[in-house]
Amino acid sequence: MSAERRVLILAEGYSHDPHYGKTLRGIVRYGPDPVVAILDSTRAGESHEGIPIVATVDEARRFDPTVAIVGVATQGGRFPAAWRDLLKSCIESELDVESGLHEFISDDPELSALAARFDVELRDLRKPPADLNVPTGQNLELEAKVVLTVGSDCAIGKKTVAVELDLEARRRGLASVFVPTGQTGIAIAGWGIAIDAVVADFLAGAAERLVVEGARRGGELLFVEGQGSIVHPLYSGVTLGLLHGSAPHLLVLCHLAGSTEIEGCPGHPIPPLSALVELYERSSLPRRPARVACVALNTSQIEHEDAALAEIAAVAAETGLPTDDPVRFGSEALLGVLLERLSL
Repeated sequence: MSAERRVLILAEGYSHDPHYGKTLRGIVRYGPDPVVAILDSTRAGESHEGIPIVATVDEARRFDPTVAIVGVATQGGRFPAAWRDLLKSCIESELDVESGLHEFISDDPELSALAARFDVELRDLRKPPADLNVPTGQNLELEAKVVLTVGSDCAIGKKTVAVELDLEARRRGLASVFVPTGQTGIAIAGWGIAIDAVVADFLAGAAERLVVEGARRGGELLFVEGQGSIVHPLYSGVTLGLLHGSAPHLLVLCHLAGSTEIEGCPGHPIPPLSALVELYERSSLPRRPARVACVALNTSQIEHEDAALAEIAAVAAETGLPTDDPVRFGSEALLGVLLERLSL
């Protein structure tokens, strides 16, 4: 793999979608390596945050990428059928390929043989370590303080909030570490375990390993990336395993302003936020009961700042908790609340 990574993001058909294109957005906003192009033939000739969108890998080659990263998170984690030729084109263009989907490219005989022929690396960000097990209790022995982001739904900003809080903590000189638990977080941080790909019995053990690793990396304050939602009809299991395995001291509840129903699951309502606060607190590990310290509200779908501030005030009144949008208005206020609660 080249020492200088220049990223081509593969987002065919999804670059416009903040839900299924969330990996693209996370890498563009927080990734350590320059993104030189985005591939999406449905939007070729446009741009995303100043990054050119191209139709083919051949078109992308003029920007000299060294690695192609799959920038979508499809439901079920499978590649659309048309993507096979796209992946082969990347390999034949001598690009390393990284994917965070459940369908492992490194296990595919044809793609692996092609990668060997062109001397490129296939990396599956979601492939878990082979030696995972149940928790050992180390999660309760760490001196580090652990904050976990939890949510009302998927793809509403739990990773983003954890990253923003970590960045602000480090700006203040604190020994803070962002703990990645999903494909986009791993692509940003360069380490981690995608816990939604772990055998169910070992979910909590994987979460424990992650917080132990975060502390080993020097973290005295750990911001753990949340997954799913405790009320999600498809993904609640990963949420609970992460909650118990990371054994957080505090929780940050994340919510998309105005949403009332689980995305992609018609007929499944999101409970009132005050009820969600109670549910998360009651579901935390009895050995270390965690409290929701504040609410991080995603107001990206509210155009006017005054309206966003009014919604923030309404949620604060409903929950009785400090509330803010750390992306739109900065993470200083919410971090201050957490540090006060943690006596840091």
